Amino acid sequence: MPEGDTVWRTALHLDQALSGSVLVSSDFRVPAFATLDLSGRTVVETLARGKHLLTRIGEGDETVTLHTHLKMEGSWHLYRDGSPWRRPAHQARVVLRTGRWTAVGFSLGIVEVVGRAEEDVVVGHLGPDLLGPDWDPDEAVRRVTSEPDRAIGEAILDQRNLAGIGNLYKSELCFVLGLDPRLPVREVPDVAALVRQAKRLLEANKMRTAQTTTGDTRRGRQLWVYRRDGQPCRRCGTPVEVGMQGPQTQERATYWCPRCQPARRG
Repeated sequence: MPEGDTVWRTALHLDQALSGSVLVSSDFRVPAFATLDLSGRTVVETLARGKHLLTRIGEGDETVTLHTHLKMEGSWHLYRDGSPWRRPAHQARVVLRTGRWTAVGFSLGIVEVVGRAEEDVVVGHLGPDLLGPDWDPDEAVRRVTSEPDRAIGEAILDQRNLAGIGNLYKSELCFVLGLDPRLPVREVPDVAALVRQAKRLLEANKMRTAQTTTGDTRRGRQLWVYRRDGQPCRRCGTPVEVGMQGPQTQERATYWCPRCQPARRG
């Protein structure tokens, strides 16, 4: 699933290409909105809210918001007229055309259209956005620490606590700060430092197509532990471990070095 910085960059590209332009046509290839036609309306803006995308279309009381989420396989592409699509047409869920660009949302996990005033219904549950204008580190810390017995890896992945961290950053952040991701929040010595580091990493990577947490942008050297199970830790050489974490229906793979990230502090 794309991280918050990837979604932020997607919103930026959609905003730059579409905002201020009138839709020549719209095509919603999902049953709930198959008959919806937004042609003739002006695209106002696209912005990211955590890992959610909000595209506002129309004017005044007629403004609606296209809410999309990439989930695991989704992506938005921009094409000039006549350019071939890079993914199969049957994977397209939304097609928005202006006089200059065609924006295609492929394999989107969520597609819904709500009134502009109803955006809170779809994103109001989210915590402070790491890359958003509402970023509030104190509130993020308060939310993370509100469940002291919860594993820190689960707590920072929960979008209700802070919005934008995915599985990659969950594992990488815990490694950078020497925290076993299974450690209870109450045993984390400085949650505020973790929140600050999350902000720094997403800010540093938001304009990159491939994230790096090591500071090395060379292929295969960008990350400390994520998807490196069985390989030697870049710091100490101990094999990186992997395990499932989270509620049974939402388990996600978590990666850590058992030597650099001790199971208990002290």
